[in-house]
Amino acid sequence: MATTIAELEAEALALDLDERAALAARLLRSLDQPTPAENERLWLDEAERRLKDFERGEPRMLDGPQALREILDELD
Repeated sequence: MATTIAELEAEALALDLDERAALAARLLRSLDQPTPAENERLWLDEAERRLKDFERGEPRMLDGPQALREILDELD
């Protein structure tokens, strides 16, 4: 039987302070090292978000030369 998040949370909160801190640090580090499957899911989620933004007309689209001109203008 799979452990639920609520059960894991209760067990984690029952740990002493040092153990909770060590667990928290380990969990946070794991966020910086996603598995290949997690990494692929994250990129697909981001691509879908960007596509939806594009379809709504939210991003301002510029061609390369125009974008470069605007960047150079801001630097002057």
